[in-house]
Amino acid sequence: MTIARRRFLAAGAAFALTPRMAVAGEGSRLTFRGSMEQGGLVVGLVVPGAKVSVNDLPGLVSPAGIFAFGLAYDCAAPVHVVAKFADGSSESSEVTALARQYQVQNITGVAEHFVSPSPEEIERMQREHALVVEARKHETDGVGFAEPFDWPFPGILTSEYGSQRVINGKPMGPHLGVDVAAPEGTPIRAPADGVVTIADDFFLEGGFTQLDHGHGVSSCCLHQSERKVAAGAKVARGDVIGLVGKTGRATGPHMHWGLAWFQVKLDPSRATRTPLPPAA
Repeated sequence: MTIARRRFLAAGAAFALTPRMAVAGEGSRLTFRGSMEQGGLVVGLVVPGAKVSVNDLPGLVSPAGIFAFGLAYDCAAPVHVVAKFADGSSESSEVTALARQYQVQNITGVAEHFVSPSPEEIERMQREHALVVEARKHETDGVGFAEPFDWPFPGILTSEYGSQRVINGKPMGPHLGVDVAAPEGTPIRAPADGVVTIADDFFLEGGFTQLDHGHGVSSCCLHQSERKVAAGAKVARGDVIGLVGKTGRATGPHMHWGLAWFQVKLDPSRATRTPLPPAA
């Protein structure tokens, strides 16, 4: 099942608790777990048969009562989550995300046409980014997102989510993903069950693969030297989907790993079993 969805506004979901703590009141039929910080993916759980809305927008709930929503890197406004149950009762939570401090990262040695692209290259970037936006508009009933994600391969975290980028001295937008360095050709494995929605070579992103994990949650792997799966393929957690490379805007072999809830770009390092990738 695929349902076209309106773009959700960035929303927060947290109490003043440990960022990765599950949130539940005593006897509550509406609970949350996952990262409760800006950039976090929140997994909600209600009793089966309940309907859920996030800031008055309806969300898909699995037969087991699982749903999801995400917190943008700069979200500050509280989010209102309402669950309506089959017996006619309801429960709601008004919660606020935990704020984060982000780094400034200076990067040099990038090919200048990736920093100041030509009109033709800008047009190509716009076409490619429109494909990504379109793929992220849909909500499917998979639940690959429901368990913490695995890091796609062992390596070194070289760039954190939310970092303000300065490339060749030019201020750029925030880096809304994480970079993991590893030798070129290192196998990249699916972080969770999903379906390939995009597998292509893009201007900035290089070898690009996007996976749909259900309920509007998707992940993407950039700069691959080789893609091992095609659009439409189903993948299981741990399947090889590509190889580490340095294609697109990259100064060395690594993978940019992104996570999103519809159009809201999240921090994949906050949705994993461990905060850092395993050592190579």
